[in-house]
Amino acid sequence: MESGPAIFAGAVFALFGAGVLTWTGVRLRHREPVGLGVSRIASAALAGLAGTVALALGGYCLTRL
Repeated sequence: MESGPAIFAGAVFALFGAGVLTWTGVRLRHREPVGLGVSRIASAALAGLAGTVALALGGYCLTRL
């Protein structure tokens, strides 16, 4: 992987993952729904999984420089 696109992709994935995890945590702390019309547990689990996967992909891209 070329270093320019790898840095960009890694930064985007890492920022997105951190944003999703932060947003999910704030919503859960305020006892507000993470997704409208969905169970709070299911939506929090899915959002947490998506944030974790995005952070892992960001880390993978940044280690492949």
